[in-house]
Amino acid sequence: MKKYAMETSVGIFVLAGLLCVAYLTVKLGKLEVIGGDGYQVTARFKDVTGLKSGAYVEMAGVRIGRVSGIKLDQKDHAALVALTLDKDVRLTDDAIASIKTSGLIGDKFVKISPGGSDDPLRPGGLIVETESSVDLGDLIGKYVFGGVK
Repeated sequence: MKKYAMETSVGIFVLAGLLCVAYLTVKLGKLEVIGGDGYQVTARFKDVTGLKSGAYVEMAGVRIGRVSGIKLDQKDHAALVALTLDKDVRLTDDAIASIKTSGLIGDKFVKISPGGSDDPLRPGGLIVETESSVDLGDLIGKYVFGGVK
C-alpha cells in the first residue's frame, strides 16, 4: 500500500511540473492560446529590412501590439505587415506607421503616429501612410564612398 502512495505522489509531482513548463512555454513564447485580445490592421511598406514577426508596435513610447506577420504583395512588390493591436487602442484612417530601430543597432519595431482625422481605422483596415526602415549599413556605405552630399 505504501508503494502506491509513493508512486501517486511522484506522478502528481511530475504532472504539476509538466503543467508549469507548458504555462511558461505559452507565456515566454508570447503565444495566444484562446483568441486574441486585439484586432488586426495592415500597413504597406516599400522596405521592411530587419523587421521580424513578433516585433513590438508602439505609440508614444507605449507598446500597443505586435507584428503578427509579414508578406510580399505580388501585385506591386510592397511588403504587407500585419499588426495586431490591443482592443482598446483606436487609430484614425490617417495614422502613420514607421519602422524604427531600438537604439543604435537594436531590434526594429513599428511606431504608430496618430493622425488628425476623426474617421476611425476599422479592424482589417490598411494604413497607407508609412515610412520604411533606414538601413544603417547602406547609409554608412554611401557616406564612406562619397554618395551622401
